[in-house]
Amino acid sequence: MNLPPRDGDGYLQDMNQWTPEIGKAMAEADGFEMTDEKWDQVLKAREFYDDNQVVPAIRKFAAYVGKPNKEMFDLWQTGPMKPITKYGGLPKPTGCV
Repeated sequence: MNLPPRDGDGYLQDMNQWTPEIGKAMAEADGFEMTDEKWDQVLKAREFYDDNQVVPAIRKFAAYVGKPNKEMFDLWQTGPMKPITKYGGLPKPTGCV
């Protein structure tokens, strides 16, 4: 699959080009393993963004999906919002990632 243009951090240059297939192909291209649970969180982040037009902070997002912060970090092995927004075709999170 040909991926749409991405910026230096791997985010889509045009978030309107995102599809679930592109999100999964981006993760694969980056060597990032996406489990069903991770993918579910990516889709929840898109829902949150569609409703609020903002990328949530991790605390707010963890509450939104009903998971403790620590569980989110354990699942993603990194600041969760960066891969969630990247593979979800959302804008880069601001502040703590």
